[in-house]
This record gives sequence, C-alpha cells and structure tokens, in this order.
Amino acid sequence: MMETLTTQPREKLKTEYRNYLSRQRGLTDKTIYKYCTFVDRFLDFKFAGTPDNLSLITAHDIADFLHHLSGRAEPLRDKTVVPTMRSLFRFLFQTEKIQKNLALGIPSIAQKYGKRIPYHLTTEQVEELLRAVRSGGSGAYGRRNYAMILLMARLGLRGPEVIAIQLEDIDWRNGEIIIRGKGGYHDRTPLLQDAGDAIADYVQHERKGSSRHLFVANKSPYRPFKDAQILNTTLVKALKTTTIPTPKRYTVNNILRHSLATNLVQRGASFEEISNTLRHRSRNTTLLYARQDIDGLRTIALSWPLTEGGRL
Repeated sequence: MMETLTTQPREKLKTEYRNYLSRQRGLTDKTIYKYCTFVDRFLDFKFAGTPDNLSLITAHDIADFLHHLSGRAEPLRDKTVVPTMRSLFRFLFQTEKIQKNLALGIPSIAQKYGKRIPYHLTTEQVEELLRAVRSGGSGAYGRRNYAMILLMARLGLRGPEVIAIQLEDIDWRNGEIIIRGKGGYHDRTPLLQDAGDAIADYVQHERKGSSRHLFVANKSPYRPFKDAQILNTTLVKALKTTTIPTPKRYTVNNILRHSLATNLVQRGASFEEISNTLRHRSRNTTLLYARQDIDGLRTIALSWPLTEGGRL
C-alpha cells in the first residue's frame, strides 16, 4: 500500500533512508548526512508548508527543484546534486513509496573539465614543505604530523583517507597499505619506503592509546580524529615557515594530491598511471590535468564508434 508522509512522518522516512544508504550503499556518515539534507530541501521546496505527500511528486517537480538550485547566487558545485537526487528517488521507488522510478528521468548536469589546472607545488616545494613539517614547524607532534603529510605527498591520499587508516590496514610483510576511500571503496596500494619508515617511527616513539586507528590525538584518551582538520592545520602552520606562496581561499588539504598528479604528468607518466595512483573512479577527474600534456591525453582517448564504411 502506498504511504504518504501524513501517515509516515518525515523523520521516519529519513531514518529508513539513512539505513538504506549505510547498509545497502555503504556510504560514510558524512556522505549520508549530505544526502539526507536533500530530503528536507526537496520536500520543503515541493510542499512549502503543506503536508508532505510523496504520491504527488512528479518529474516536473524534480526539474523545477534543479532549476531552483541552478539559480542560486552561489549555486552548489553540483556534480553531487544529480547523484544525490537519483539516490533518493531510487530508494523511494524500491521501497514502494512512489509508483514510478523518477530517478530515471533526472537529467545530468553538464560538467566542464580542464578549465582550471588545480593549484599545485613543484617537486622542490613539496620537499621544502615536508622538511618544514618534519622539523616541527607545524607543531610539537612532528612524527605523527610528518607521517600523515608524507602519505598525502607520496600516495596522493585525501585527508579523510589518512585519518581513516587502521593499524591492521598496513601489511608490513608485503609493503602495502589499504586505503579506505570514497563511497566505501577499499584499495590496496604499495607503501613506499619513506612513508613506511615515518609510520613505524611514529608508532614506536610517539603514538599512545589502544585505538585501532593509526593516527590519534596526543592527549589522553588518545582518540582518533573526527575529521581531517588536523591535516589542514598542520599544513597551514608548516607553509608559514616556508617560502611557498599559497592562494587565498584554498583548502590546503588538496595541494599535495594535486601536486603529485601534476608532477607525474610533467615527468611523463601516462594518464592511466595517474588515474591508478590517485584511484580515480572516473577518467574525467584525471582530465583536470590534461591541459599540461595534450599528447598524453591521447593515451586515454576512446575510439569513436564507427559503423561499417567508417561513418558515425
């Protein structure tokens, strides 16, 4: 039987949706929170003070909502809007809260790639920054901070991936580390010698507590970090002790990842190698670096689908 939100309160709906995103989609708590905010935003837009009734939602309502978002003074960087909306309406259809799978009719939003080369550091600047972190310019906890930042510089890890590392994720025998990436993906990647040495130095001489997380606070009760702000703070403090200029309004957590990719391009690495190193799920993400190497772009170009006779 179809239910409306007059008989099923919105909070109950969101609880079911959270469970769906966690158990069936394997999303992180942070991502689930973002997805659930769209439940309120869309339903508030659609019903605007009247009782919610899911059976009244149409494809036109979704299109109007997307148009509303695109007209904001500061539109969302919404490569995330469409997947978020599709996820919501797939859930509503699968749980029989709506009769039609409205997710199928949600249009894609065109994305522009390659318009801006991500801000990056040269190889020499990366090494200068690492020296600043190691020497304690970023704070008193040099071993921990150096190991975290080195993982970002050598392996291109994202901030949340660094703080998510568990002790058991490190395979010392085989020299590998498991990366807990976006969307619940786990990737196994080689642990480079200097990064492994830095981790071992931290664990043996500085780390305390019984948490299974590798990186923890240096004060009792030695808990893991809730977010990646510690990395941003460490980098900002270290950068102030260097000669490296940084742009305003920039999240420095991304600098080392972008720098690794850009420096790989400049050293002649293929785009496939860069994509594998950064664990990109989409080729379009790697194309951000294409403007620096047009010839290299041809190595990942797809052939046009030709019919008999060589015509499209």
